[in-house]
Amino acid sequence: MRFLLPYRAELFYSARVILEITKYGHPVLREKGKRIDRITPEIRQLAADMIETMYAASGVGLAAQQIGQPLQLTVIDVSQSEQPWGMTPSLPQPVILVNPQLLHPAGEQVGQEGCLSIPEVAADIRRAEKITVRAQDLDGNNITFECTGLLARAAQHEVDHLNGILFVDRMDAATRVSLAGQLKRLQKETLATLGKPSRLRRALAKL
Repeated sequence: MRFLLPYRAELFYSARVILEITKYGHPVLREKGKRIDRITPEIRQLAADMIETMYAASGVGLAAQQIGQPLQLTVIDVSQSEQPWGMTPSLPQPVILVNPQLLHPAGEQVGQEGCLSIPEVAADIRRAEKITVRAQDLDGNNITFECTGLLARAAQHEVDHLNGILFVDRMDAATRVSLAGQLKRLQKETLATLGKPSRLRRALAKL
């Protein structure tokens, strides 16, 4: 999920990598993520690199599919946004969510969303105003928190990614029609690159 934020880098690994972000039209964005049964050093490093990539791209969230890995893993940080959000209990951000589930949606909010995988496209999307998130952290501990506002929107956006759903799927019909040409061009550009060597595929081959 994309919003303009000041760049931050407060990570915990010395070898930090900014990964290539997968763009609209790539089949991996439509894949449901595989459940993570064991937190390996590679998963920890992947999460750290995803956070670095998210910050470098001025995003507030990034899902594993967006860097070419169909896994149930996402990272979120809305702490620098001026848009209202709430989190109970309060947890440090960035928050890393392994195998997340969304429970008890309540209320409604409509707001503009963008996506790091779909550059230059934005639209108003209807989401729940309040949601409960249940997941594991990188130590395998169960975490549960209730969130509202922007954090609730970001959590819903990213968990959609983990299930192969994009925010363009949630646009109203008129908006999708108005953006159809732009989306087709982006899809065509992405598909044209798939036959070429990819640094992303090489970098993630060991995962």
